Amino acid sequence: MARNEEKAQAMLNRFVTAKKDANREDKSQRPYLSSECTNVRDCEMYRSQIIKEISKKVSLIQNEGLEEHRVRDLNDSINKLMREKGHWERQIKTLGGPDYFKLAPRLGLDDDAAEVVPGKGYRYYGAAKRLPGVRELFKKAPPERAKRTRFEIFKTIDADYYGYRDDDDGVLVKLEAEAEAGLLAKGTDEWESSKAARREANPQLADEVEDEEAAQFVAHVAVPDEAAVRQAILARRKQELLANLDAEASGAGKKQKAKQKVEAADLASIKRLPPSW
Repeated sequence: MARNEEKAQAMLNRFVTAKKDANREDKSQRPYLSSECTNVRDCEMYRSQIIKEISKKVSLIQNEGLEEHRVRDLNDSINKLMREKGHWERQIKTLGGPDYFKLAPRLGLDDDAAEVVPGKGYRYYGAAKRLPGVRELFKKAPPERAKRTRFEIFKTIDADYYGYRDDDDGVLVKLEAEAEAGLLAKGTDEWESSKAARREANPQLADEVEDEEAAQFVAHVAVPDEAAVRQAILARRKQELLANLDAEASGAGKKQKAKQKVEAADLASIKRLPPSW
């Protein structure tokens, strides 16, 4: 008994097989539009074909040794197949098939793909991301320094910012006193050295300057000397004693007037007394 392989090679069997293939519709060629296919099984078959082509081309584009134009063509072809896959999945859903947008597992290509503008559809795979002109698109600009608002600025300002409590610890007062003493001594030394230099340069001119500085002092109030002060105190005491005596002797009015005239004459004779006397 002949084997099955030998039977298949028989002339009659080959004729039957060829006739059956001729009568069968050729579905190897994928329709240009997904809307032309009305069978869910055929749509799923074409979708599987597209996924296989995408996987093959994604593995090819990972090769860094490919020429630039070859990488660009592969990347364009992958993006075209991804769009076509979406059309077939949409047609399957329209014909009542499963919703692959929600149910289909991820192909694992999204991790390798990169988009310049997220959500716009065109992606770069593998070596296409390192092409000249594409590499610069994925460089992230340095983050801009966030400008603080007026509220954030004033939130950290307190009394210490304006220096209101700098003198509470007493340190600043001590430092200022030491600095003031040092500046005063320095200024005095400079004045004395300049004065000595002027005196050495022209002694006569230095004396004239000192005389002019002394002459510039003007006393606008007459200042009594020690003798005038003593005399004024003595006259004031006499006046107080006479006033007490006159108060006791109320009948001696004439004597009191005469005494007051004498005292007034004595006070008038005192020179260089201030107006308060």
